[in-house]
Amino acid sequence: MQRMAMVLGLKPEKVTEYVRLHAAVWPEVLAMISACNIRNYSIYLKEPEHLLFSTFEYHGTDYAADMAKMAADPKTQEWWALCMPCQEPLPTRKEGEWWASMDEVFHHD
Repeated sequence: MQRMAMVLGLKPEKVTEYVRLHAAVWPEVLAMISACNIRNYSIYLKEPEHLLFSTFEYHGTDYAADMAKMAADPKTQEWWALCMPCQEPLPTRKEGEWWASMDEVFHHD
């Protein structure tokens, strides 16, 4: 299992819409998240900075393949088409990232 954490900006005028969308995530999107070996997935909102923080556990063996599978899913693409206009990627993210990955510096079970 690999713990993952990512950060992303949220457009101030889209906070309400983003929260509303995530109050009722489509079942097909949730099923795809699970099919791609993601467990214990949470997204947090930090105000007033409008930052989204996500954390999840990856239980698979090929993260890149699972993320490609998710990205190819038509229902997930529809979902992202609604969510992405709300989001504002950080200018410091790595090439190819939307959500900026974060390094774990501490963990305690």
